[in-house]
Amino acid sequence: MKLCWLDVTTSNGSRAAIVEEALHHGIDGILTDDLSTLESVPPSVTRVLFLREGSELPDELPGVDVMIADPARHGDPAVLALKYPDVEVGPFVEIVDAPSLEKACRAAATQKWSLLRFRDPTKIPLEIVLAAADRAQGSIITEVADVEEAGIVFGVLERGSDGVLLTPQVVGDAARLAEAAQTVTPELELVELVVTEVAHVGMGERACVDTCTHFRQDEGILVGSHSTGMILCVSETHPLPYMPTRPFRVNAGAIHSYTLSVNERTNYLSELRSGSQVLAVDTKGQTRAVTVGRVKIETRPLLSVTAQAHDGTRVNLILQDDWHVRVLGPGDAVLNSTELTPGDRVWGYLPTASRHVGYPIDEFCLEQ
Repeated sequence: MKLCWLDVTTSNGSRAAIVEEALHHGIDGILTDDLSTLESVPPSVTRVLFLREGSELPDELPGVDVMIADPARHGDPAVLALKYPDVEVGPFVEIVDAPSLEKACRAAATQKWSLLRFRDPTKIPLEIVLAAADRAQGSIITEVADVEEAGIVFGVLERGSDGVLLTPQVVGDAARLAEAAQTVTPELELVELVVTEVAHVGMGERACVDTCTHFRQDEGILVGSHSTGMILCVSETHPLPYMPTRPFRVNAGAIHSYTLSVNERTNYLSELRSGSQVLAVDTKGQTRAVTVGRVKIETRPLLSVTAQAHDGTRVNLILQDDWHVRVLGPGDAVLNSTELTPGDRVWGYLPTASRHVGYPIDEFCLEQ
């Protein structure tokens, strides 16, 4: 889970409301340069004192969990840690050139906390810092201008910064930041399904989902005719005659089909657009969010595959009737749709809730 800190130093009249909102939405840390502001912050939130330029070292730090200081002005973090044994200390580094970038790399690789400010909009310096601290145990907090930049920072080099520091402008920024931090996608419990019926069902429109990501050979997306069951369709990463591999693509299924997207939602394949996000899923049930580049819908002959779970749940998938359209089975087996026969085993997923406009909902819903 990514860390979210708010700098409430300049919030003035709206500070109390912003802090209250931050507590309600589970913001991890409140930062300020004023000790008195931290007095009302409960210990369930990390209370951060930021010693800015010109600030003097206080004699004591009551109610402070973390102190961020500029080593050039306030001393080495290790020395400060001896002066304040009950407080965790970390450096502040503003990255403006190569020497300051080197300081940031050293800090990120060795310190428990590092607060970084990047002067230029490029994310290359942050990539360098993250690479330098790849095996470090500390946390990197990156200052961001707004919630949109926070989302970008969370994803740099896939790992992203451990956390961000945002100066909220209005009430509501804390809620939006907390939502942006929910980048961890769920691990799904896949089940073995046994194919019970395969039938040609005529012509119809199917959707190829082209993403902005290279899938691994054990990855695809979950697709199904009903919200209660889906089958793992593999990406076009495995070679076949006549066609080049397209590792960014999943030939997914008929346009009415459901697939899983982020935030526990489903989408019809037909409503995916450039910029939509869906879940890539591997055979272990591990997931990641991938961005859709385009959806290619064309009329093709279709094949209906029905399979059954151990508990009797029936799952249906209608997909293109062609050899190069494939699904994944136990043992990382890659199964051509046209060669599926009753008794074959495929990986599936059984969501526990019905769907209304893509959201899970606990209500009576019969799909057939």
